[in-house]
Amino acid sequence: MKDNVKTTLDAILSKFESGDIVEPVALAMFPGSHIPSAKWSLLNRAIMYCYTQDGRGFRQWQDSKRHVLKGAKCFHILAPCIKTGESAQGEQQQKLIGFRCQPIFRVEDTDGEPLEYEELILPELPLMDVALSWGISVSPIPGGSNYYGYYSPSRKVIKLATDEECVFFHELAHAAHDRVVGGLKQGQNPLQEIVAELTSVVLCRIVGRQPKDTMGCSYKYIERYSRELKLTAHQGCLKVLSETEKVLNLILGGDQPVAGGQGYV
Repeated sequence: MKDNVKTTLDAILSKFESGDIVEPVALAMFPGSHIPSAKWSLLNRAIMYCYTQDGRGFRQWQDSKRHVLKGAKCFHILAPCIKTGESAQGEQQQKLIGFRCQPIFRVEDTDGEPLEYEELILPELPLMDVALSWGISVSPIPGGSNYYGYYSPSRKVIKLATDEECVFFHELAHAAHDRVVGGLKQGQNPLQEIVAELTSVVLCRIVGRQPKDTMGCSYKYIERYSRELKLTAHQGCLKVLSETEKVLNLILGGDQPVAGGQGYV
């Protein structure tokens, strides 16, 4: 068991060394409200997101009327070992005496009854073919997430918790920006977020949609990240206008960035 603990900790440390821990931790900060991992510690949720969007123990999958497929390999989270005893004053108290490894299986390695979060069916969104042509899959987010969507450069996926086109366009913009600059900065980078949201608004208009209900939210979103740069929303948009144009050209025109993201061929 000690070897499993060491293996689990080593896996986390390797993520820190490579810089890949940012994405799992970011996802762990907003756990889905309808899956067991929402009640786990931040560390254990981060471990899970290194492997899957939804991980559960063997019996937890059985309780969900699903079964773990034969030959599936588990990963481990760290479960606390609590000892209950009496204090010197005779009162009942609990003491943490260590940790044990709890085997967890990925949702991808199970089969059975549909899960609640699988009820979201994405329509044929405009420009989805662009994402697919770049080798990026587009699918719903498991677990009824507390955020609308995200793009993962390492996994080549766009995950959506809504069928709103503006959200898909925002994540598609991140994917295009990633190709234009040859790699996005990790985390919620203000300039990258402004590029993505401005691109989303433009795409909504270009494909004939009028995002009346989201335009105000888009402005507030851009204003929020512009403020982090000590700029107004207008100044923030002007600052990324050239970059946004490249992103839009890539999405709409199929222009291919040259090596290093310095231009187009």
